[in-house]
Amino acid sequence: MKEVAILLAVALMLNGCGSSRTQTAQNAASGIWSANLQGGTGDASGFSFTTQFTVNGDGSLNITYFQFLTAGTCFPVSGGNQTGSMVLSTNTSTNAVSGTFTYSEQSGNNTLTLNGTVTGTASGTTLSGGSITGTWSVNGDTGCIATGESFTMKQIS
Repeated sequence: MKEVAILLAVALMLNGCGSSRTQTAQNAASGIWSANLQGGTGDASGFSFTTQFTVNGDGSLNITYFQFLTAGTCFPVSGGNQTGSMVLSTNTSTNAVSGTFTYSEQSGNNTLTLNGTVTGTASGTTLSGGSITGTWSVNGDTGCIATGESFTMKQIS
């Protein structure tokens, strides 16, 4: 019985070792980001936009600016409603940041949705070299439908 207790104690100690991930990067990701969405067809293609947001403590985005860099029939250049989330963690041994990203732009009957993975490097409370890759889709009016397309998003500042 004593051996089992010792093995259990050692296993619990080893389970805690080597974990160097913390949730310190949330605020570091705030700033201006530029997105380029590849793929799609017809009116549901050629999207790119710039957005500015802060990341709240719960991972939700407080979006203060959004503008398409392309005009089209699916979405106006500005306006609409945006929501999103970015949940990040930092490897304190390497300062590498990773996490998940969701973003949605809704205008009229059309909704653009992005889902991706965030990478970058943390320097104190600043994220540098922030990059997001993933997939996007748009659903809505006839001609404004696409699924499974790819996107890249870069941190500008």
